[in-house]
Amino acid sequence: MASKAALSTSGDERKLRDSVRLVDAFATEVIRQRHKLGASSGSDLLSRFMGSISDDRYLRDIVVSFMLAGRDTVASALTAFFLLLSDHPEAAAAIRDEVSRVNAGDDDDDDRAACFGSRLKDMHYVHAALYESMRLFPPVQFDSKFAAGDDTLPDGTAVTKGTRVTYHAYAMGRMESVWGPDCAEFRPERWLRGGRFVPVSPYRYPVFQAGVRVCVGKDLALMEMKAVIVAVVRSFDVETVGRSSRRPKFAPGLTATFAGGLPVRVRRRARAVSGHSPPPKSNTPTTEE
Repeated sequence: MASKAALSTSGDERKLRDSVRLVDAFATEVIRQRHKLGASSGSDLLSRFMGSISDDRYLRDIVVSFMLAGRDTVASALTAFFLLLSDHPEAAAAIRDEVSRVNAGDDDDDDRAACFGSRLKDMHYVHAALYESMRLFPPVQFDSKFAAGDDTLPDGTAVTKGTRVTYHAYAMGRMESVWGPDCAEFRPERWLRGGRFVPVSPYRYPVFQAGVRVCVGKDLALMEMKAVIVAVVRSFDVETVGRSSRRPKFAPGLTATFAGGLPVRVRRRARAVSGHSPPPKSNTPTTEE
């Protein structure tokens, strides 16, 4: 039995090595192609890094970070967002109202105009709802840093060089001392002042880290998620199904996920005509799952 377990482990480790080689080869090819085109020919993040970094191994690590960190964290954040939106239909209605207002006078069928470009910047409620969702369910629940030298934390705790210091964004987002007595509630309005999104200190809301270590893909990730939210909420109703408890289990890991996934029922919405509300739904709505 022991020999079989060892053989299985060896097989898994071999698959892992092969997978790492595949990812490395892809990243190396991306860098080679960019070198061939010339770093100065593009304005993308990789080109900007290549303008100041000559170490291809370091560049490879950056490309791998883009591929893995960006994909999984965005997926995790959007999953949590649609879970919360299913529980708060008033937030979905507010998003639709804002999208209609920002795109007033445009062709209703022009989804791309609603989702991309500078108009996303004018959707302050969408931004607030997304930030509020990530406050409660941050894609990266905790992170660690190592002290480069002896230091003292603001509360007086001494930290010696080489000490690993971990902060827990998930716990911080649910602390009454940080967010007030309604810290457990999903309330996008807490981010709005006069209808405009107002951020707080990144050290209070460390979802994208802070200081010199702030996430380099923050703006790109926010744009991606807002575009998806606007496109989906504008045209569909998303309802969670098959929930045995009020909340699915939020599974910790390098990137947080919901254990067992998040089953949902998706219904296409009838389009509003000339600014009027959509007609009442049929008793037998089309359901896409």
